[in-house]
Amino acid sequence: MEQDRKIRVAITHGDTNGVGYELIFKIFEDPAMLELCTPIIYGSPKVASYHRKALNRETPFSIIASVEEAKPDRLNLLTTFDDEIKVELGQPSDEATEAARKALKRAMVDVQQGKADVLVMAPDTLPDFLSREPEVLRIRIADELRVALVTNVLAIKDVPEAITKQKVVDKTQILHTALRRDLRISNPRIAVLALNPPADNEEDPWGDEEKEVIIPAIDELEQKGIQAFGPYAAETFFGQGSYQKFDGILAMYYDQGMTPMKAIAQGDAVSLATGMPFVCTSTETGVGYDIAGKNVADESALRHAIYLAIDVFRNRQNYDEPMGNPLPKLYKEKRDDSEKVRFAVPKSKEPQKDE
Repeated sequence: MEQDRKIRVAITHGDTNGVGYELIFKIFEDPAMLELCTPIIYGSPKVASYHRKALNRETPFSIIASVEEAKPDRLNLLTTFDDEIKVELGQPSDEATEAARKALKRAMVDVQQGKADVLVMAPDTLPDFLSREPEVLRIRIADELRVALVTNVLAIKDVPEAITKQKVVDKTQILHTALRRDLRISNPRIAVLALNPPADNEEDPWGDEEKEVIIPAIDELEQKGIQAFGPYAAETFFGQGSYQKFDGILAMYYDQGMTPMKAIAQGDAVSLATGMPFVCTSTETGVGYDIAGKNVADESALRHAIYLAIDVFRNRQNYDEPMGNPLPKLYKEKRDDSEKVRFAVPKSKEPQKDE
């Protein structure tokens, strides 16, 4: 990226019957946002104009055919399709889903080719294509909570079989790298949650998954120099506030991680898809069919997703530059087990508060 231009943010328009355009228009009515980045909306001028009229908003935008035409001080709209499409606010439709798919496909190509710098996804109903890639890990972020999942959206009966030692190790390593490289946490502490609630037997409280999969994975991560602790029972881990001691949390399945996160977090949750060669963020909010066209949608989550994408892009540049030519170590680092002792799961296998 040329040093004299702003970061180019590719923003998909999302579901055309939802609140995507409303969020985008509200965000870029603020002139300060145009000083922060060059926004490029991947969508349809006809659909955008329909939404702008329905919302009675006057947010101006420039229609462009390629990223190279983007103007740095304007909201740019890159035409990803010019077909006639019926907009039915608040109604799911195949047309709306296909419009979101076309926008995302074009945006991903441009970001992968380096024409745009980061990708931000407005709410849509597309399947979570990122979750199909084993090297990709979505980190949900709200306030100081950062939660990742070993498994994605699965039926509860399928979760135990999907959890393997290697998968726990791999997901934790991706999370560890993202915390350091993307969020610039120098020595992150990661809590690994248990799959099963602990039994009454304090000497042997865990089930097979903890003893055969999760604990061996944590031991292997320790040997790799990663500060991973656990397993922690989710109920007491979140209920006693132990999550506040950690930089990242690895949950075994969706409800285990996301339900307490959404109950605890005060801010709007956003998602960072890490493990990819480009920066990709999105909101954790839905398409808003129930409020589409009513001018009441809260744009703060999408705004935070844009902020996060820009921060991660800069963090990666700053992190990678010195790593390109590292100095050789002139000393041997001394092993420090103090953190291991502090966050070790005691006999009761429950997190304890600091004395």
